[in-house]
Amino acid sequence: MEIWALAEGIPGWLTTGQAELLHEQARTLPAGAAVVEIGSHKGRSTVVLADALRERGGTVVAIDPFIDGAVFGGSATRHHFERHVEMASVGDTVELVCDYSTKARKSWTRPFHLLYIDGKHDYWTLSDDLKWRVHLPEGSPVLVHDCFSSIGVTLGILRHVLPAGDLRYERRVGSLALFRVGRPMMRDRLRILAELPWWGRNVVLKVLLRLGLRPLARMLGHDSPYDPY
Repeated sequence: MEIWALAEGIPGWLTTGQAELLHEQARTLPAGAAVVEIGSHKGRSTVVLADALRERGGTVVAIDPFIDGAVFGGSATRHHFERHVEMASVGDTVELVCDYSTKARKSWTRPFHLLYIDGKHDYWTLSDDLKWRVHLPEGSPVLVHDCFSSIGVTLGILRHVLPAGDLRYERRVGSLALFRVGRPMMRDRLRILAELPWWGRNVVLKVLLRLGLRPLARMLGHDSPYDPY
């Protein structure tokens, strides 16, 4: 995946393996396919998805409000996003929707073929973002970042995906989980439940890191100052 040489230099939390999963899933889509990406930040995942689509006339619809504040960066973050998209030569493949995903969804009517959720990680926003899947055809991938890592995201998955009749869980790379539109079987639901010990470990790690207890985090196999992704 040649695009990673550029994408890796863009600030963000997507890992190499996760980028490969995104790229792989986007490359399976039909010619002219559209991808909806919720949460773009500075464009790390955006350029990976766009690279997989551009040769066959696809489009990445990047949805991000780029709100002001110390965490999100507002217009400065948007500037970095647009610059990185141009650096990757995928400007013709990316359509930016500068809005909240929860607001944009209410008037959205266009079909698309892959949903990537990496927006606000609270339970309520994730629960709303999952509703975008109504526009996806059968068999389409739904990828959720920070799944089984973030408390809000995981609670949303347990409440809205575990009992759902139209999404089945396939696998994850780190905290990037791959679901697919389709009727789940019992084994698909059990695979979700089987991730709960890993989720519990990640919650403990986050608490330890925030308390400055990195030696204890290392005892759990996490040798990094950053949250598990």
